[in-house]
Amino acid sequence: MKVLVVGNGGREHALAWKLLQSPQVEQVVCVPGNGGTANLADCQNLPLAVDDFVGISQYALANNISLVVVGPEVPLAKGITDYLQAQGLMVFGPVRAGAQIEASKAWAKALMQEAGIPTAKAAVFTEAAAAKSYVQSQGAPIVVKADGLAAGKGVIVATTIEQAASAIDAIFQGQFGSAGEFVVIEECLFGQEVSVLALTDGLTIRPLLPAQDHKRVGEGDTGENTGGMGAYCPAPIATTELMARVQTDVLEKAIATLRSKGIDYRGVLYAGLMITPEGDFKVLEFNCRFGDPETQVILPLLATPLLDLILACVEQRLAAVPITWHSGAAATVVAASGGYPGDYQKGKVITGIDAAETAKVTVFHAGTKLNDQQQVVTDGGRVLNVTGTGENFQQAIAQAYTGLKSIQFEGIYYRRDIGHRVLSAE
Repeated sequence: MKVLVVGNGGREHALAWKLLQSPQVEQVVCVPGNGGTANLADCQNLPLAVDDFVGISQYALANNISLVVVGPEVPLAKGITDYLQAQGLMVFGPVRAGAQIEASKAWAKALMQEAGIPTAKAAVFTEAAAAKSYVQSQGAPIVVKADGLAAGKGVIVATTIEQAASAIDAIFQGQFGSAGEFVVIEECLFGQEVSVLALTDGLTIRPLLPAQDHKRVGEGDTGENTGGMGAYCPAPIATTELMARVQTDVLEKAIATLRSKGIDYRGVLYAGLMITPEGDFKVLEFNCRFGDPETQVILPLLATPLLDLILACVEQRLAAVPITWHSGAAATVVAASGGYPGDYQKGKVITGIDAAETAKVTVFHAGTKLNDQQQVVTDGGRVLNVTGTGENFQQAIAQAYTGLKSIQFEGIYYRRDIGHRVLSAE
């Protein structure tokens, strides 16, 4: 069968790579794809925008596409699943009503409160003065969030009242576009973040292995928030006992509450958790899609064919399909453009990718494209995800950094401490 993957990041390269390992998949088409998917065997890029629903639909219908897998949150929030399903196409990804769980932090917070899901105390504001007054009454540190989609950058952990006020002004003044129509102010939680990505067919929900992302741009988890500078899996802090509680207190409650609202949610439900030093947890946010870069460490460990799981979700028979895993660990390190998450240059030639890849190292392209000379060049802030696997975290992380030594482009930047928590624990 032919599968179309919507998106152009490292997550979509990983999805295409994993889908092509499924025996039934003969070809993957990526819209628009990147330099990595362009060079992937049995994969081709289609130069359409991710929100060109008409173009995607017409191509899929004319070229016998059996399944559309949607990677990014933006087309899901705009209703790509609703549109393509109306044209008779099979789609993996929630409908627009379900995608609100990521598209509006205020909507998601209300859902969590209705469902009784443990989460941070919060309030929602539509104008700056009231938000600032609330911050004054609560004190700092405090978390300021743009309500809508902001590419992972719309969350500011303010350590002072003044910093919180500046964040509120920035959001309402449009720094995050339409994401700044509402502001969500939350209590600041302390601990370690863990990403739990779960697959659901709207009735059954099954978690994948927990992963831990590294959000901050600087080593020692310092500096600005990013879309993620690296990740490892499975995250040991998410113990078997904790995951059992997440299943009952978060995942099942969320799906049941969505269903009670008449929302048939099929796809990925991704819970971002804060785990306290005492071993308790609260939900920081929900996302409506595979995480990035978490997908790049989860999928290398997945033994069950990805296609089998996706079809089981779409066809509402997930309860009958077991999820099995390879032993060991995986880690990915993001090679970014100099200046990210601020301003950065594009078009820098990348060398050494082939030399980096081994049986234990896979390079997933994120912000890359092919230039007119068919060279791979930089085309984004997060450029590559160098993923290593091994019997343990020490081996997996070492493989990723060994692979990185072969890769060069002007301005390359990456954190040298990915996995520091788990290495110190080992």
